[in-house]
Amino acid sequence: MADPAVQRFVLRVLLSLPSPILRALSGGGVVHVGGRTLDPCFQFLAAQGRGSPPMSAFPPDIARAGSAQSLLPVQGKPEPGVAIESLMVPGGAGDIPARAYQPKDQDSSAPLMVFAHFGGGVIGDLDTCEAFCTILAKIARCPVLSVDYRLAPEDKFPAGLEDVLSAYRWARDNTARFGAPRGSVAIGGDSMGGNFAAVVAQEMKRTGEAQPALQLLIYPALDVASDSPSVKTYGDAFPLSRATMEWFMGHYMGPEDSPTNPRLSPLVFDDLAGLAPAVIATAGFDPLLDQGESYARRLREAGVATTYRCYDHLAHAFTAFTGAVPSADAACREIATLVRDAFAAEAR
Repeated sequence: MADPAVQRFVLRVLLSLPSPILRALSGGGVVHVGGRTLDPCFQFLAAQGRGSPPMSAFPPDIARAGSAQSLLPVQGKPEPGVAIESLMVPGGAGDIPARAYQPKDQDSSAPLMVFAHFGGGVIGDLDTCEAFCTILAKIARCPVLSVDYRLAPEDKFPAGLEDVLSAYRWARDNTARFGAPRGSVAIGGDSMGGNFAAVVAQEMKRTGEAQPALQLLIYPALDVASDSPSVKTYGDAFPLSRATMEWFMGHYMGPEDSPTNPRLSPLVFDDLAGLAPAVIATAGFDPLLDQGESYARRLREAGVATTYRCYDHLAHAFTAFTGAVPSADAACREIATLVRDAFAAEAR
């Protein structure tokens, strides 16, 4: 197996080539779908992956290992000036691993951000989102607590969600440990982690608990049975396809679970008024595009302060590509800036 450092070096050299050369190496010209043009780096990476079997061809444990290995060459390095601490926090069925990220110049008024990684509830881990968590901590000047929730099919819905809910409540009661104001905690996540983040805010409303300081939803999966136009238009996109989405849900959901359950599909939650302010970011080349956009619109209609950005030229999971795709890195830094600005707006 090739050394990840060598793979990363070779890949970065290739991805630094001019766009016309990258597109030629990808087997063609510009990829323009649904009125959007795909970033040439993602186009090249998608072309490299065409010859490999899809994730749905493997059992979950093999898919997890393969996904982690394939992400190593494209992941960014942790940001300098951010301290990283491994710890255990109470989950839905015992303690679970977590990582805390604290910037050297932390804003003492900034909330603690609890973050859940992507992976359809089946793959992903703390390494998946480490680079992004350090970007978020450094630019938003806030502590971040990344949660390694239980995965399906070993632990199906709602196990992972219950872990995130438990970790959120624990974090809310322990903000001083991370230098954040008492009880001031935000919730965030990407893809399935964005699903969990949205459900946490809704759950706080259902139970009458205080809302998070902010909900950060990055290309969130908000409707597990969606058949929206973006699912059809970008159903064969890289790295998330419709087939992979169905594979995820086949492992994540039990036979008794209904996709109309708001704890599975928070997009169907009927009353969004009074939920936490939101920063929502989507990727253009993503079957989930419409879900984030629709939720942002509904939140605004319900009177919730919402900032929405669509990164038209990027693909799903771009937070894990900051080491190889410059536009993905730029998008992540902008998202972190939007979070910082949202914190400042709430403080005023």
